[in-house]
Amino acid sequence: MDKKIVIIGPAYPYRGGNSLFVSHVFDSLSKVFDVKIYNYKLLYPSFLFPGSTQYDKSSTTMLKAPNVREVNSINPFNWIRVASKLKAEDADLIVFDWWHPFFGPCHFSISQMIKSKYKNKILFITENVISHEGNFVDKILTKIGLRNSDRFLCLSEQVEKELKELARGKKVYRTELPVYDCYQSGETDTASTKQMFGFNEDDKVLLFFGYVRTYKGLDILIDAIPALLENDKKFKLLIVGEFYDSPEKYISQIKALNIEEHVKIINEFVANEDVYKYYLSSDLVVLPYRSATQSGILNVAYGFSKPVLVTDVGGLAEFVDDEQTGVIVSEASPEKIKDGILKYYSLAESVKFSENIIKRTSSNAFNNLPELFKQILKDMENDT
Repeated sequence: MDKKIVIIGPAYPYRGGNSLFVSHVFDSLSKVFDVKIYNYKLLYPSFLFPGSTQYDKSSTTMLKAPNVREVNSINPFNWIRVASKLKAEDADLIVFDWWHPFFGPCHFSISQMIKSKYKNKILFITENVISHEGNFVDKILTKIGLRNSDRFLCLSEQVEKELKELARGKKVYRTELPVYDCYQSGETDTASTKQMFGFNEDDKVLLFFGYVRTYKGLDILIDAIPALLENDKKFKLLIVGEFYDSPEKYISQIKALNIEEHVKIINEFVANEDVYKYYLSSDLVVLPYRSATQSGILNVAYGFSKPVLVTDVGGLAEFVDDEQTGVIVSEASPEKIKDGILKYYSLAESVKFSENIIKRTSSNAFNNLPELFKQILKDMENDT
């Protein structure tokens, strides 16, 4: 009989990187194990969610992992019911997907109520440890939320290091995000996709993609554009994603720099079926982050074999072979970002970035996730 794994985490109909990641985990593990997802019936209260909607409104669903919507993130009475249902599952392993301290009370309470049933059988997948814009309260909630984990699975070396204190000697395993190649449409005509946004075929298009939040450094990238234009007037910046910061400050910054003709903003959450347009029309995906652990945006870029520019912060640079699959710059400053972009274009004449990306992604650690979980279950049995 297959070992049974229950995952507590977001999945369809929720949108975003966490839902996509959990769906990939299900898709990978269900080839070997009996896997069940306990999804949320309330993820974030609406007043705490800065975007337009928490739900995937795309016409095309990328991965629709089967799930039961059981967990209410803010209702303690619900946590009692969920814990009771988890006990009845009689699973071999309970997996919590952790990415934000908001879920600390919920995850702690449920794991506390099931730990007598699942002694040494609780695993937390830590996408992040402390959120990118975390504060003192976030640190406390994280310590509380992760307290009952028997072992951890992290997605970068940086998170593994951050976990050492919280893990208190508990085993920490490591994998990485999957390559998100699910957005490919079969379209290959870069010129026509550039024309969709008013760009010329020979324009040098830089893509900033994803939620706009302060830690992602969009303002730094914008400040780098005038110096790039001094080098070549063909540079264009395509900003695509829902603004969680006020868009006005970025628009004012663009106007003050007099670069409106070279910047196009699409302030919306992108439907699955439209993602390819933005990546296909770009030359380089720029992640000028002030802080990071890993990034789903990078893995979507790799899914299109698109090179990236990243800052050497957190665990971001772990996933880039400098001057082979992209360019790593030492800090998040306009000067360094400008220099890195120019370096990429000089290298693009001789370096086969796309081929290098395909080679790197073929050895992605996520491909071996079932084998890793077999090892986790074996270690768990040996420790019992």
